[in-house]
Amino acid sequence: MKRTIYIFSDGELRRKQNTIYFEGEKGRKYIPVENITEIMVFGEITINKRILEFLSQNEIILHFFNHYGYYTGSFYPREHLNSGYMILKQAEHYLDNEKRLLLARLFVWGAIENIKKVLNYYINRGVELNEIKENIKNLQETIGDCKNVEELMALEGNARDYYYKGFDLILNNPDFVFESRTRRPPLNRLNALISFGNSLLYTVILSEIYKTHLDPRIGFLHTTNFRRFSLNLDIAEIFKPIIVDRLIFTLINKGMIKKTHFEKHLNGIVLNEKGRLLFVEEMDKRLKATIKHQKLRRNVSYRHLIKLELYKLEKHLMDETCYQPFIARW
Repeated sequence: MKRTIYIFSDGELRRKQNTIYFEGEKGRKYIPVENITEIMVFGEITINKRILEFLSQNEIILHFFNHYGYYTGSFYPREHLNSGYMILKQAEHYLDNEKRLLLARLFVWGAIENIKKVLNYYINRGVELNEIKENIKNLQETIGDCKNVEELMALEGNARDYYYKGFDLILNNPDFVFESRTRRPPLNRLNALISFGNSLLYTVILSEIYKTHLDPRIGFLHTTNFRRFSLNLDIAEIFKPIIVDRLIFTLINKGMIKKTHFEKHLNGIVLNEKGRLLFVEEMDKRLKATIKHQKLRRNVSYRHLIKLELYKLEKHLMDETCYQPFIARW
């Protein structure tokens, strides 16, 4: 499996013949391009056109985050799997209201199913989440009544409102309280973790889309507009509960992440460098962790599950097999 490289230090990223290296305060470190799929940059680096050309030739995406861990953008090389046919099929399913609504409903249904799996896990450990789960289930049963994507987005938002209320019961930690969902900036530590984790997941999914014939600019639940990417946001809805949220619960409940891993930024709270490093390391482990895939009957990583999800979507768009979102079994 190809690796993700994370750069937290300041320095230069350069090409030397047929490889690249990073040079910072600790010296020069060569990066084997044949073994990497993406580079996530959190430090201040300088680059030049030669290395961008080299990264493009080797189909490596460069994701940038600012000093506070906010995603700022990607160097997305020219698509090497360009497919006019697939773009037409994506556009067809976007422009046809019934076809778009079907996919959007499936994304929301899958997201809620995985939210219920997370809640079930903690209900079985004695956390009183039954009322929250019931409220979410009642909303899920009305997905078919939604007449447009806007109503679906509102339903999904209401389901998450109930779900987030359960975070305080799951964590029971005065240092990490939910209160309400806040972004840009997050107003407390728990919201800072959710925002940072979701941003990482969006970039990982974008990298996986790059390896398929799909166009990341055409989503179905999230409106395709002047925003550059939307399909990665759709797919992320399925995986946020089982990758990002579960990771947050583990980090807090095991005492791995602490108050000292945060700092104030403007009027909000963000992870500091040590906090970001810890979260990124654990997220990377989570993406590499494997589970037994029931249909394939072999172990696959969470990252590979994301790619399989994209393949299923491709088959749906080509009218081969109706898309069914991944639902965790645990």
